[in-house]
Amino acid sequence: MPSPDRELISNSHLGRAGRKHAAGRKVFLPLSLSLAFITTACAASPDEPSRVLPKFSAVVPGVALSFPRDFGAHPTFRTEWWYVTGWLETPEKKPLGFQVTFFRAATGLDTSNPSRFAPNQLIIAHAALSDPAIGKLQHDQKSARDGFGLAYTKVGNTDVRLDDWTMLREENGRYQTSINSRDFSLHLSLTPTQPPMKQGENGFSRKGPQPEQASYYYSEPHLEVAGTIVRDGKSIAISGNAWLDHEWSTAYLDPDADGWDWVGVNLDDGSALMAFQIRGKDGCKIWAYAGLRDRSGKMTLFTPQEVNFEPQRTWRSPRTGATYPVAMRIRTGTTEWLLTPLQDDQELDSRESVGAVYWEGAVTVTRDGAPAGRGYFEMTGYVKPLKL
Repeated sequence: MPSPDRELISNSHLGRAGRKHAAGRKVFLPLSLSLAFITTACAASPDEPSRVLPKFSAVVPGVALSFPRDFGAHPTFRTEWWYVTGWLETPEKKPLGFQVTFFRAATGLDTSNPSRFAPNQLIIAHAALSDPAIGKLQHDQKSARDGFGLAYTKVGNTDVRLDDWTMLREENGRYQTSINSRDFSLHLSLTPTQPPMKQGENGFSRKGPQPEQASYYYSEPHLEVAGTIVRDGKSIAISGNAWLDHEWSTAYLDPDADGWDWVGVNLDDGSALMAFQIRGKDGCKIWAYAGLRDRSGKMTLFTPQEVNFEPQRTWRSPRTGATYPVAMRIRTGTTEWLLTPLQDDQELDSRESVGAVYWEGAVTVTRDGAPAGRGYFEMTGYVKPLKL
């Protein structure tokens, strides 16, 4: 029987989606309603003394990432995420794409409040499965305030929980993640085969023309995946490869930014490519970057002027009306990469958690016309400008 704390965190102030599913499973408070509740509960009256508001840490160059410490959470920064995407294969050799993401968001509220219910940190999670046999994403989302051992991120190593959704990094470096969603369950082991790939300037990743528009950012490409997927009561053994991004920041996007396009690719020769562009509201590129690490560990960095995204084909969502450039050519220096989606409809509607709709999907990749690898492509800001 659930504890009173669990019931209060999970089922109070349920929105439309929460009421719909509450009878069948635990449902966490949608983020939009969480924020409304926080604003109401924490608004100070004119006669109250001023509250102690947190001052978030800044992302600055020259700070060396340190492991295993930086595998863990960084609660003094405003936002953070652990983002796993990858390709899976069934025993029948059918391809599947998957996404497991945990977000931590600091609310910026009064840090002197001693209540165990004080919503100082929010934990949010998304999970998705891309199966061409279904033709669109199967996905789910959760959100809750940090607390009571039911929702947390821990410092010192990756250990994240949101009810029965978990991600844990073991002492041997292997990740274990377990997701039990409406339409599927994932139980995966992800084993690193390469050291962390520090993005940007040794982990300091610029996101715009202003120096404060940056994050600390590393990736773990070429993770070997093994585990099971459960759908319709049937457990299926799967294997594959994945990419993990861990990023934390306080000031991320330029005020004129509309969203971003991002790709992480596990290349067949053992190298790894990450590239992104930040798009402005005028459609022009505000910032861009690419990093290519070969199998030996040599890193090649590309400046904003050397990275260009060129749409090749679009798909229009029948649900949101958004048009996404699902086939994309990316130029890094003199090299041309072509991204082709596993399926066009890989749109994820997360308006009940982070308030955004985005396209996140499995893609095959060619390099100068030759097959080169597989990865994941993300596009945000195509329904409305993205706000973090």
